[in-house]
Amino acid sequence: MRSLQRTVIFGATSAIAHATARRLVAAGASVHCIARNGARLDTLLQDLRVRAGAEGPYIGGECADLDDYDLHAGLLARADAALGGIDAVLVAHGCLPDQQACAASVPLMLAQWTTNGGSAMAILALAANLLQPRGQGVLAAIGSVAGDRGRQSNYMYGTAKGALAIYLQGLRHRLAPHGVAVLTIKPGFVDTPMTAGLDKGGPLWASADTVAAGIVSAMRRGQAQAYLPGFWRYIMLAIRLTPDAVFHRTRL
Repeated sequence: MRSLQRTVIFGATSAIAHATARRLVAAGASVHCIARNGARLDTLLQDLRVRAGAEGPYIGGECADLDDYDLHAGLLARADAALGGIDAVLVAHGCLPDQQACAASVPLMLAQWTTNGGSAMAILALAANLLQPRGQGVLAAIGSVAGDRGRQSNYMYGTAKGALAIYLQGLRHRLAPHGVAVLTIKPGFVDTPMTAGLDKGGPLWASADTVAAGIVSAMRRGQAQAYLPGFWRYIMLAIRLTPDAVFHRTRL
């Protein structure tokens, strides 16, 4: 089992990341949380400190815009120092863009690429270089089932998450001989503020805490990939294998 006792979370105020942090703290882990919104970060840290108790583990963090690549090295170095070393890195930031708006605006499309793909890869590159010589650790990033096949409803989001998945595959191949596990997290439909505008009826929706439980379990086991909940593996297998002639008749 992999140690998660000293974990840094990028994008810590997302609903899934918050739920994951709660589970880590409940297990006695120290966490360093990085997020863009200062007020939400303060609320998160207060919540975690109350849960940890007065004699609990270290809980800290800082506010930063993760779309700014120039900040990443300093953020990671300060997290490493605050934790006294890093056992695990979870990259959890992102947003669900308006596909029609992205199709109409190349600058917006590229900005969404930075948020959902490029910035995550940049953070992971630095984290990989930090953990590789130490010969231990876990790198994990939240992708999406949307990255498994491009669909008209969200292909810009899916492009970024699909590219992130391929990048993680490469990191996994590179770091396997060095004892560093690399996990691609692929949630399906999750009931969070990011999906507030979507119809949430039906049995396919999961809570942020359910997904968080799967994330912590997969990180501890050093898994390569985790569809969450697990039934999404089979749904996406069917979607990937559907021939174009049939797939193009759908409105997914």
